[in-house]
Amino acid sequence: MLALALLTFVNEDLACITAGVLVAQGRIDFFSATFACFLGIFVSDWLLFLAGRYLGRPALSRAPLKWLIKSQDIDRNQARYAKRDALLVFASRIIPGSRVPTYFALGMFSHHPWRVPVYLAIAAALWTPLLVGAAAFLGGEVLEMYLTGNFLVNLALSIVISLIIVKIVSKLVRALLFWRERRLLLSWWRRFSRWEFWPMWRFYPPVIAYVLWLGFKHRSLTLFTVANPGIANGGGIVGESKIEILRDLGFEPGDVARADLIPAAADAPPAARLADALAFMQTHGYDYPIALKPDVGERGISAMIVRSQAELTDYLAEHTGATVIQEYVPGIEFGVFYYRYPSQPHGRIYTVTEKKFPVLAGDGVRTLEQLILADDRAVCMAEFYIAKQGAKAGEVPAAGERVQLVEIGAHSKGTVFYDGAWVITPALEAAIDRVSQRHGGFYFGRYDVRTPSAEALKVGKFKVIELNGVSSEATSIYDPKHSLMDAYKILFKQWQLAFEIGAANRANGTTPLTLRQLARGVLFGQWLMVNE
Repeated sequence: MLALALLTFVNEDLACITAGVLVAQGRIDFFSATFACFLGIFVSDWLLFLAGRYLGRPALSRAPLKWLIKSQDIDRNQARYAKRDALLVFASRIIPGSRVPTYFALGMFSHHPWRVPVYLAIAAALWTPLLVGAAAFLGGEVLEMYLTGNFLVNLALSIVISLIIVKIVSKLVRALLFWRERRLLLSWWRRFSRWEFWPMWRFYPPVIAYVLWLGFKHRSLTLFTVANPGIANGGGIVGESKIEILRDLGFEPGDVARADLIPAAADAPPAARLADALAFMQTHGYDYPIALKPDVGERGISAMIVRSQAELTDYLAEHTGATVIQEYVPGIEFGVFYYRYPSQPHGRIYTVTEKKFPVLAGDGVRTLEQLILADDRAVCMAEFYIAKQGAKAGEVPAAGERVQLVEIGAHSKGTVFYDGAWVITPALEAAIDRVSQRHGGFYFGRYDVRTPSAEALKVGKFKVIELNGVSSEATSIYDPKHSLMDAYKILFKQWQLAFEIGAANRANGTTPLTLRQLARGVLFGQWLMVNE
């Protein structure tokens, strides 16, 4: 009984399931197992409540609470904690993972501190026998099936099966009782069923298979690494320097957003890194906002628009690698995929992606979190958007107030992508080709550009904020109107172009990386220039 009570301090559900299995195996009676779990749960819950009551925010900065509770979660729900003691206590019983922050926050904000322990006791008394009883029943079934097996094997198997079933049932019950949980369940389903939200491991196997076939067809599995001989790291397959590519394009014509490199923390102290950033802004007359991103990074990871020196300082303190600082370019964003065969004097635009940053309108009643969950598109990435907003997710935007959820033009960061082929004009194609030919040895990749309007883009007015090499995607595939087969057709054609351009460069004397060099570069960052 003491062991079960102590186990609840580690994981309440696991303790109850273990108790139920032990009941099924005749090693403890149901009342003793249930009482032990109840006592441990009640004491641990009350201690959390008391910690919030008497220690408050200082405790959130210390272990172990700083590992378990996020201060922004408490800030976002502060108003709820003050007035809904009973509801929160009973709801948290069936929402795994919510008890620690809920009970701690109740201690900080509750208007009825002496009622809460009563609610805690009643909730634990109702929940514990149900969970122990269910685990006892399931544990008994498993025990009958595996009666000839080892006790420890039976125990472990029973616990695993019981835990899985309890989690599934708990999720379904939460979805039935709470609108928020129903919308999060819908979010999960849409991300699972809509291919545009699939993780790379699920989406890319057919593309990899096609790339392998192209490699055998052209008698070189790594032929694509010379599609861009002028870009390091296999033509930009991974790990290429953003600042070097931008410098090779050139800032002086004014069609490339000016940028500079802040050295890594290993090469410069924090004060020097901040001074470099401020000097860049002062030299070129830039004020906030300003763009920051890792010099080596993919899919918008760690990219951020900062709007004050405090945010700039915090970003540099958190991101210690080499960092690109870049002028902020207002306007709308597009992705322009370009290619040129080495034998041809001019290149072509393959695809254009129109990027739209999701915006929600407040109604003066619902919180930003509720608006996100209610929106038919935003709900697909609800957890990401809510986490991104932090404490603001609990605020109520005024009626008509427009809230932009993200500002980094990456699909994985919540930006919505559409097929932008409608903006392709001879003037745009000529402007992109002119920029591309300033970079020696660049033939294949995707520009991210900002422009005042679509009409301005059509006549060739834009600023390049980034250029990605051979591994870049024709991101127009993520338009919701495209089927999975449409996406594969576009990507297959893209890789066909990469191999054909690589074959032309090989014929001109450029040697592709070997498989060993490619693997070493991708896995360990140990790159050799293709012209070496």
